Amino acid sequence: MPASPHPTTATHAPGVLVGLAYAAFVSLGLPDGLTGVAWPSLRATFGLPLDALGALIATTTLGYLAASFSSGPVLARLGTGWLLVVSCLMTAFSLIGFGLAPVWATMVGLGLLAGLGAGAIDAGLNTYAAEHFTPRTVNWLHAAFGLGAASGPLIMTAAIGLAGSWRPGYLFVGVAQLALAGCFAVTRTWWGPRRPQTTAATRQDAAMLHTLGLPAVWLSMLLFFLYTGLEVSAGQWLYSLLTETRGVAPALAGIWVSIYWGSLTLGRVLAGAMVGRIGMRRLLWMCMGGALLGVTLLWLNLAPWLALAGLALLGLALAPMFPLFIALTPARMGSAHVANTVGFQIAAAMLGGAGLAGGFGIIAGRHGLETLEPFLFGTALLLIGVFLVLDRHPHAPTPGA
Repeated sequence: MPASPHPTTATHAPGVLVGLAYAAFVSLGLPDGLTGVAWPSLRATFGLPLDALGALIATTTLGYLAASFSSGPVLARLGTGWLLVVSCLMTAFSLIGFGLAPVWATMVGLGLLAGLGAGAIDAGLNTYAAEHFTPRTVNWLHAAFGLGAASGPLIMTAAIGLAGSWRPGYLFVGVAQLALAGCFAVTRTWWGPRRPQTTAATRQDAAMLHTLGLPAVWLSMLLFFLYTGLEVSAGQWLYSLLTETRGVAPALAGIWVSIYWGSLTLGRVLAGAMVGRIGMRRLLWMCMGGALLGVTLLWLNLAPWLALAGLALLGLALAPMFPLFIALTPARMGSAHVANTVGFQIAAAMLGGAGLAGGFGIIAGRHGLETLEPFLFGTALLLIGVFLVLDRHPHAPTPGA
């Protein structure tokens, strides 16, 4: 006999849950912008070499990968509400710990906790959003992440300017995360069963190994690996390309790169408004074509304004891809595999961002920075190929099917 349903978004203030989801995505983006601004002050405080940041990045990445990859079983055991409470608490404690850290080793160790919290929030909320929210809302959630990422540097800059220390920046965001965890604790039962529309027979989550045995899962992971690698590689290396090989003044190059990142946020807002009329797949094909055109304009460099237009077009075109890939997951994978698959996709995205952006650094060291455009073009072509194969792949079976 099916268990009695808990309160869900259908019966308890759906607007509150959507608002909390927006707040959570903003908070997910905030820490990304803190450390970059704080790093010179951190180095001075602890007497660190320039490359010491790699240790913190490594522990954070390890925690993020572990949490996102295992999010399916954890989500099945805890439920969405409790997962959000616990992951927000981990993130809050790590950030407050950063602000109070007596030595650099403490921050490096807390990086693991920060990564675990961020990875769990990312995978858990994306899973819930894929199953319960419209594609429009999913796009706007990811736009909220961009808002958080843009706000982080402002918060840390204000902390250093007003207090003369980087510590209040981390403490402020950590306390905000504690407040968010409290909101999730109050509403933990409102998130309800993750699949109220399914029967008890189909609500059982598949085992991780079962999900990993599906070819569509590996194609989906490759799709996220390539997408994030494309987005991050462009964002990380455009400034170097413009200043070191094209003679663009540093201040102007910084504006150009800001336009790229701003276009990613703007594109998600616009896509949220358009997707209901255009449809997810049609919008994705338009965006993939737009990404190729944007890279081509940047590559040809026929005129400065055309290169800038290509850079902005690239950001706008890439913007809706990640949220729309997430939104397509339930229909593609079947309800039993959604939680596992979203976790795998988030982990693959993290690896793609680090792996491809780092890999291009090796290529640039040997062949020059002007290889960035063909590198981005080739990655975009591979992305389109994988999406084409995946879109024609049969849907994953549910257990017992």
